[in-house]
Amino acid sequence: MVLQDNANSYGSALVLSLLLLLPLLAKGCDMFTGQWVKDASYPLYDPSTCPFLRREFACKKNGRPDLDYPTFRWQPQGCKLARFNGVEFLQKNRGKKIMFVGDSLSLNQWQSLTCMLHSSVPKSPYTITTQGPISTFTFQEYGVEIKLDRNVYLVDIVSEKIGRVMKLDSINDGKNWLGMDTLIFNTWHWWSRRGPTQPWDFIQIGRNITKDMDRVAAFEIALGTWGKWVDTVVDTRKTRVFFQGISPSHYNGALWGERAGQTCAGQTEPLLGTTYPGGLPTEVGVLKRALGKITKPVTLLDITMLSLLRKDGHPSIYGLGGRTNNDCSHWCLSGVPDTWNEILYNYML
Repeated sequence: MVLQDNANSYGSALVLSLLLLLPLLAKGCDMFTGQWVKDASYPLYDPSTCPFLRREFACKKNGRPDLDYPTFRWQPQGCKLARFNGVEFLQKNRGKKIMFVGDSLSLNQWQSLTCMLHSSVPKSPYTITTQGPISTFTFQEYGVEIKLDRNVYLVDIVSEKIGRVMKLDSINDGKNWLGMDTLIFNTWHWWSRRGPTQPWDFIQIGRNITKDMDRVAAFEIALGTWGKWVDTVVDTRKTRVFFQGISPSHYNGALWGERAGQTCAGQTEPLLGTTYPGGLPTEVGVLKRALGKITKPVTLLDITMLSLLRKDGHPSIYGLGGRTNNDCSHWCLSGVPDTWNEILYNYML
């Protein structure tokens, strides 16, 4: 459906959002400001015990020689995150459905969570099924379904006579997201794509069709459409909504104090301290502005800064393309997305 501007008012949203945060605020816990510290008890799992781990994230199996990168733990200032407990997570979510919606960074986080859970109950039976764009990992003993919907823009792309049209004001695929107990959304990395890998030919807003437009502006319009969908369709008394936040890339060493041509390749340790020399990317402010317009409670997993500090966490040449593709966008597993899920776990306690 094409969303209209008649989203119902939801006056208790701000109060509910604050109530959801009270346990953490009471502890003085800003989970997203802190630093990475070495911890001999990490990683949370050995990726070799995760038989379904995809090649693009299996850096150790692909020959990455340095193995310190999974041994860092995120330490927020003034508090400590509860350590992830997979059995508790499964028991708490018994009979429930959790869905990640987004691009390959959502796939990265989905794979991380399923590995974290499988390693906690290695003898517990599971199934993995795929139907269209939706993959479902089911822990049968607990009736827990961890789903992934590969939807890179959140808004619709429709094949028409003129070609593939991205409709910035339409979300028909939202029907796939109904009936979930938890939703974790993500979009950004595909918005700058051009050329053969761009999966659309035109952009449409209302009746206006254009060949292209400012991509950040298009991103913000799409987020507004998604926000109206949340306000109009989602019953947040039954479904908790998260937004994954912006996962950063590391292709320009000048942003962290090295030469401009330096990338994530060969990086073996995080940046020290709590801030990133290059600052936050523009799209973070765009996302926060869009989330601020949603009346229903949506929790931002504000993982950008903590991930910016992890220039060492990417597959680089130990990903899907090997030495022909230096991947500084995705993340090795085990690795940084485990921390995203550990924070998600702390919100769900």
